[in-house]
Amino acid sequence: MFITFEGLDGSGKTTQARQLVSYLRDQGYEVLLTREPGGTPIGDQIREILHSLDNTAMTPNAELLLYNASRAQLVAEVLRPHLATGGVVICDRFYDSTLAYQGYGHQLDLQVLRTIISFATNGLRPDLTLYLDITPEAGLRRRKQASLFGDEWTRMDDMELAFHERVYTGYQALMQAEPDRWMRINADQSTEQVQQAIRQVLEKHLV
Repeated sequence: MFITFEGLDGSGKTTQARQLVSYLRDQGYEVLLTREPGGTPIGDQIREILHSLDNTAMTPNAELLLYNASRAQLVAEVLRPHLATGGVVICDRFYDSTLAYQGYGHQLDLQVLRTIISFATNGLRPDLTLYLDITPEAGLRRRKQASLFGDEWTRMDDMELAFHERVYTGYQALMQAEPDRWMRINADQSTEQVQQAIRQVLEKHLV
């Protein structure tokens, strides 16, 4: 089973994904945790380029292609081989992030994006997508607070609020288009409450 986490930066995806993996492993599942961009040596190098504040001159088109280059490597090197063994994959972001951030955020052509995504993934789609719902303002507030304690403040975090608001709107549209795949989780509550809500959702999907 292929499970993805989506949401605005600051929604708690990474923390929740790690906790879920620990829980599922304790339940006896063979689980692989990975992330986008990154998840492979090549992808991790691309991640550094994408996140660096030194690269504010990067165009949306270049950004789009770099994300999908990392994705193509991840799918071929990690995701498909693990899924072929019958294991569970949990990925912190996948192609929905491209549609939300580069499509709605940067307002690139969605049909062009879908074509590029299809090429990069060779048609791989998540079975379930967990969306951690938080407002752009709250997400950025969390990110700024975390950066004071050593967390990375990325080039994407540094985008104007209007960009993050468009991304948020994009996620709502994506969920409405595929309601059977998406599950919305209220991320504006304690870490423990969010994790419990996620586990309740998973009980209905994992056998």
